[in-house]
Amino acid sequence: MLEFCRQLPKVELHAHLNGSIRGATIRELARAGHVAVKLSAEEVERLTSPDGDRSLHETFALFDLIHQVTTEPASTTRITREVLEDLEADGVVYAELRTTPKANPAVEMSKRSYMEAVFAGVKEYMDAATSRGSIAVSVTWLLSINRRDSAAEAMETVELAASLLDEGADIVGVDLSGNPTVGEWGTWVPALEAARRKGLSVSVHAAEVWNPTETAAMIAFRPGRVGHMCCLDASLERALLSSGIPLELCLTSNVMTDSVHSYEDHHFSAFRAAGHPVALCTDDSGVFSTTLSEEFAIAAAAFGLSRADLLDISTCALQHTFCTDAGVKAKLGAMFASARRALLAVAPEIRPQF
Repeated sequence: MLEFCRQLPKVELHAHLNGSIRGATIRELARAGHVAVKLSAEEVERLTSPDGDRSLHETFALFDLIHQVTTEPASTTRITREVLEDLEADGVVYAELRTTPKANPAVEMSKRSYMEAVFAGVKEYMDAATSRGSIAVSVTWLLSINRRDSAAEAMETVELAASLLDEGADIVGVDLSGNPTVGEWGTWVPALEAARRKGLSVSVHAAEVWNPTETAAMIAFRPGRVGHMCCLDASLERALLSSGIPLELCLTSNVMTDSVHSYEDHHFSAFRAAGHPVALCTDDSGVFSTTLSEEFAIAAAAFGLSRADLLDISTCALQHTFCTDAGVKAKLGAMFASARRALLAVAPEIRPQF
């Protein structure tokens, strides 16, 4: 089944750029000594090991380490290129990656020049893909508001996203993410409302921890998509189902951080059975040592999914992108149609409903 999942054209809707960094790259950047890393070499090795579960606390400790080694343009460009290479190798054909613009006055990096470094990584990847004649991943971007941000900082991120969009950059929206125990929802609502007015789509991380008041407010806000939604009671489940807001669900991330007890217990199955739009995502492929193909294979094993089911799930993600580029959408549609014919020829018993 894993090989089938690798052949399947896939759409990644919830992946953080820095969280998708290769473990080897983290260790190399930490050893390089260009930045001051607050952890010992042994701690770096332990946090970046692909073995073992991580608590939510340890996950954010790893994110802190990643932020320490990604504070200058060259590393940002490299990471962007490598993440896209890894997505292509995994059979991802379209990705909406999210990243928090960061400034580092020590190296004269502003939030805008950070994004320019990201775009430089995209160009390096695209040029290399063209040279080797491969089908490049189509990539667009969500700029992330961190839950530690003030209202003014959140608005600054939205203004940057809108400005880059106006300049022709492949920006499709903004995201609210970060430590779910930090901050108050109302702080960022004005910025998220402004994003909508400026033509940007909105995705939010929701219900990663038990906070029913905030979760209810997030559902009522009706973002374009929501991520995680692990901690819900019956009332919130009904509200979410009624809203029809598509879900970005990250199985391994949720299990490794103990947001859910096991793959079999994951709410993916219940929402899909209810006909709710769901997308399988990696969240942070580097942090959680996974790929989107592996997430599909895990779902197949945990929930008894057929190949037809997996085709349907992949197509559902395609249908709920924030992409507005008619040319990109037409190209992806043709790619999925071609892949469907090829996969059905190999497994003619499949009768997916598209």
